[in-house]
Amino acid sequence: MTSFSTLGLRAELLHALEEMGFTSPTPVQEQAIPRLLGSDHDLVVLAQTGTGKTAAFGLPLLEEIDPKDRSVQALVLAPTRELCVQITGDLERFSAQLPGVNPVAIYGGASIREQIRAIQRGANIIVATPGRLLDLLGRDNILDLSRVQVVVLDEADEMLNMGFQEDLTSILSATPDNKRTWLFSATMGREVRQIAKRYMHGTEELQVGERNAAAAEIKHQYTVVHSR
Repeated sequence: MTSFSTLGLRAELLHALEEMGFTSPTPVQEQAIPRLLGSDHDLVVLAQTGTGKTAAFGLPLLEEIDPKDRSVQALVLAPTRELCVQITGDLERFSAQLPGVNPVAIYGGASIREQIRAIQRGANIIVATPGRLLDLLGRDNILDLSRVQVVVLDEADEMLNMGFQEDLTSILSATPDNKRTWLFSATMGREVRQIAKRYMHGTEELQVGERNAAAAEIKHQYTVVHSR
């Protein structure tokens, strides 16, 4: 059985994983982490929700962050507030042994002033929904993405299904051309391919599990509602 210690992660991250009770990587973590650590290429990862994608991109992302640099070095885009909060919490726990790493969640339905203050205190990782992030980018001297080294598009297909294509285009245009882009998606439809073609370079693709198959750990339920 593969262990996290064989994937090339630093000791501080391994210790945090041990404290969190992580014993062995899931298939997407086992395959994606070494690829993301060992290559400068952009990467498309096709894997279902519930397969451990947050650690698959979050751990390599933390390897890229300079804790002494308070500028925004990494940007994670996600479709929903709930996913932003979850990803930010996971990044905080993964980086518990890395003082200076400061992920901040940016999403609608919460105080934008509090989020601005959190950014100004020194957020080197932003985890955001596209709409709220675009709002902040439209304000003067609030958010600078010119030093972003890595962009993660998590659940890219869901963001596009929710109508965020124009927002994603505007946001990605505000980031450096030489950044690395990691796209995680359950499906690879036409719109996802268009985003990858336009904004990703030297792209590699990793498929984990069957294409468009649901994660084995997820139970599906449905309710039949009869019309009156």
